[in-house]
Amino acid sequence: MDYTAAALVSLGRSSRYRQVQDRRRLASRGLPLVLGRPKISEEIRRLIRQMAEENAGWGAPKIHGELQKLGFELSERTVARYLRRIRRRGNSGQRWLTFLKNHREVIVAFDLFTVPTLTFQLLYCFFVIEHGRRRILHFNVTRHPTADWVVQQLRETFPDAVRYRYAILDHDSKFDADVIAFLKATGLKPKRTSVQAPWQNGLAERWIGSCRREILDHVIALNEQHLRRLIRDYVSYYHDDRIHDSLDKDTPNRRPMESKPSPSATVISSARLGGLHHRYSWREAA
Repeated sequence: MDYTAAALVSLGRSSRYRQVQDRRRLASRGLPLVLGRPKISEEIRRLIRQMAEENAGWGAPKIHGELQKLGFELSERTVARYLRRIRRRGNSGQRWLTFLKNHREVIVAFDLFTVPTLTFQLLYCFFVIEHGRRRILHFNVTRHPTADWVVQQLRETFPDAVRYRYAILDHDSKFDADVIAFLKATGLKPKRTSVQAPWQNGLAERWIGSCRREILDHVIALNEQHLRRLIRDYVSYYHDDRIHDSLDKDTPNRRPMESKPSPSATVISSARLGGLHHRYSWREAA
């Protein structure tokens, strides 16, 4: 056994020695060192990545076939090897984003976030947002959120049959089996995000961030009633006045474009949220 092990070590060393000698011989002749198979070009790698991202169900055979139709010479095994690297880097995330993009008109999401008061009490704000026009369908505030309370908020949000098909939620303990059962009874298919993956409910997370930056970071809530009024005012501003890049510079409630009514008209500003933000419009000169 020891003899066999020693022989294998010796063989490995001699193999490495020959490789070193071959490299030195090529270098002495001024020839390029080519070790192993040549790498595929950046263009082909980019195409494989693009095809894998745009066609979630495609494997190496289909991608290899498409590349052959484009005139590229490489083996299917090479495509499969590079494809494994791409999918290890997170192709499942691309599939989730594709799902959100393809079904955004029939997706709603909901979440809870906390807001401290002037007396350091903690309030919880629950909201439901649709993906299509980014509209807030419902919100409410409480000190003690429970699963029963969440079900009641969903019942107020969806009193009748809904046109939505999917509901995105996380693993909060308040979103328990009763919440899931209510969603299914309403005709919604629950889609839980992965653990510690807030980006999968990114639309809700972005709305929380906007709400904090644009009002809650500037005004301290006194109690439940005060916070409810603050968020109600913000939702009104968010729906009717605030421009959204993702909606082609429009608002969720489709703010109409104003043309200058006359050469003498001037632009006026109207305060929103106590002067934190403004809306601009035309007014005829007096």
